[in-house]
Amino acid sequence: MEALAPTPVVPSYGSSALSDVVPSLAASLGVDGWGNALGVPEASRWVLLLVDGLGDLNLAEAAADAPFLSGLRSAGGRLTAGVPSTTVTSITSLGTALPPGQHGMLGYSFRNPVGGGLLNALLWENGLSAYDIQPRLTAFERLARSGVTLTSVSPARFAGTGLTEAALRGARFQPVPDENDDAARIAWTADAAASGEKSLVYLYERSLDHTGHGQGWRTPAWRSTLRRIDGFAARLRAALPSEARLLITGDHGMVDAPRDRWLIVEDVPGLGSDLTLFAGEGRFRQLYAEPKRVPEVRKRWAATLGERAWVLTREEAIEAGWFGPMDPRMASRLGDVVVAMRDDGAVMTRSQPREFGLVGMHGSLTELETRVPLLVA
Repeated sequence: MEALAPTPVVPSYGSSALSDVVPSLAASLGVDGWGNALGVPEASRWVLLLVDGLGDLNLAEAAADAPFLSGLRSAGGRLTAGVPSTTVTSITSLGTALPPGQHGMLGYSFRNPVGGGLLNALLWENGLSAYDIQPRLTAFERLARSGVTLTSVSPARFAGTGLTEAALRGARFQPVPDENDDAARIAWTADAAASGEKSLVYLYERSLDHTGHGQGWRTPAWRSTLRRIDGFAARLRAALPSEARLLITGDHGMVDAPRDRWLIVEDVPGLGSDLTLFAGEGRFRQLYAEPKRVPEVRKRWAATLGERAWVLTREEAIEAGWFGPMDPRMASRLGDVVVAMRDDGAVMTRSQPREFGLVGMHGSLTELETRVPLLVA
């Protein structure tokens, strides 16, 4: 069982957060108007490899299974993911160079600002435009206008999806039909890195997260997947043009949440009362209620979970800096009350039965979930 996190890890927006990666690379490329907060070296070509689910502490514990990545870690740094520490939020922060409070992609699911109801930001909705949800220019769009050649090498099924368009528009999309074809992915990435006078290639690898969700991260299966990714990253580095540099990071870490540590909402009488919408994921829930009922909802959930979770109102979480500066237009998307787990438990609901198949989870503000590596080769 994981120990209680003593305090939430509030992201270091503006100095060492995922939203600082692309600005630092842009400054390294010599593009005016960007700051190199991360201090990355100058280069004319960069490849940004995002390994979904690669937490810094997860990698440290499995260092022997990842000699290439661990070797870079010894000389590298650490970043903080945004809040919640989940793929939708992190990829959008990476691609827009904005903290969550500015881009508004506030989790796996949150209140849909177009017509209300629940928006699942991975599945999206028919007829809903990415511009309806995330209208700000992405960092890739801005860099493309400055003459940088941008390419996104990602699974073919993600082409044109709501999340891709909200977070990564501006880059040429190179579809990957077979995610297991590492040779093809490396060849496409190397070719893209050699394009133009200055280039930035975004490469997405998701198998570690998939294994962790299904089997847990402290398992032989997870370590086997990490070994494969480690070898892939080493071969990728070797195949890149000599003038190119490789930056590797993750979008979040992972906590194994055993079933005996779950709180199932329907099993606690009255816990779900007064809720008009229930969003987020097991480690970071967003609760929506009528304004006059919010204090009672917060009190009830805080009493039920006790020290197991940080239970804050929307205003308290914003004031604490969890989401960075909050655009007032985005605030109403966030739950009136947010529940972030401090232990290795999760808040589950029978209304979302697919989540009952998860072992590894993320979303909260613990060290395991929030710290991600900054590796430069």
